[in-house]
Amino acid sequence: MSAVERRDGTGRAALTAIWAALSTAGLFEVLSMLESQDKTVRATSPWQDDPYDVFVSFAIFAVPMLAGVIVLRMFAWRAPGGPDRAHQMLRATWAMTALVWVTLIAEWAAVIGGAHASAWNRWTAVLMGGLVVTCAAALVVTVLLVRCRRPRGSAARWRHDWLGDVVWICRRMPVLRRWVTDGNAVWVRRHTMGVFVGLSALVAIGLVGALAGGEGWTDPLLIAWALVVETAAYVAFCWISNLVGGFITRPPRSAARCIAEVSVIVGCVAVQLAVAFRDALWSVLGAEELTSVPSLVVLTLGAGLVCGAVTAVPLIAYRRRVA
Repeated sequence: MSAVERRDGTGRAALTAIWAALSTAGLFEVLSMLESQDKTVRATSPWQDDPYDVFVSFAIFAVPMLAGVIVLRMFAWRAPGGPDRAHQMLRATWAMTALVWVTLIAEWAAVIGGAHASAWNRWTAVLMGGLVVTCAAALVVTVLLVRCRRPRGSAARWRHDWLGDVVWICRRMPVLRRWVTDGNAVWVRRHTMGVFVGLSALVAIGLVGALAGGEGWTDPLLIAWALVVETAAYVAFCWISNLVGGFITRPPRSAARCIAEVSVIVGCVAVQLAVAFRDALWSVLGAEELTSVPSLVVLTLGAGLVCGAVTAVPLIAYRRRVA
């Protein structure tokens, strides 16, 4: 391995960290699916309800999404742009590992708080054992990633992105080479936010459709609210992940558009937090127990609108002051 490869993190250390993170993500996913999809096991889980379950439910889908794109890019590991690719993959691996850590911390909070302690049994012990093992694995991954850390500011010099690698891979597949072109990539780069919203909406429709069918939901307002909440969650996930990992290199955008995007993302994150802590937030407002769907909609989506607006106002004021 050359000195350049060592400096850019494109060697064995980077691959070791990435594969270790993918293995940990696989372990995390297996345990998360067990504790959330098996009704017997779920009934004994300390983190079966919100606010803890919000983190688990989101990570179950977000972690494998990140793992999937990281594995896909492995097929282009030796393609041109190795230093950029290694840096971006390490950053995406950091994001995936951070998401795992946030979920593990939420689960530990449920354990320490004694949530559903009366229902704990041998399955709970299994879940806690898995929690300990996953934390140990995540700690090892974190140490490996720290050792691969690169100097600040290197992201500003990226000339390759994940989308370009997708085109590079598809060009080597006879079935796809005619459908995936540089022109398609240019279009995606110009409409990145729209692509994020569209993909998030598709994921939300699938998740909410399955949830509504399984839970027997019939209230149109509840279903519509769930669609908005899930779409908002994955829009924020796509935008933040792209900011960290450089999946799609976006062309320059106007200041007004940048402010609008940041405000929307802050609002989307606020909606998720309001959903997670809805009961506590409702009690702070001095209201009675939160039981009606209209109240839930106003509380959670209202929190997102307020936070988005509060974010936009100072950004607009600052922009006008420096203009």
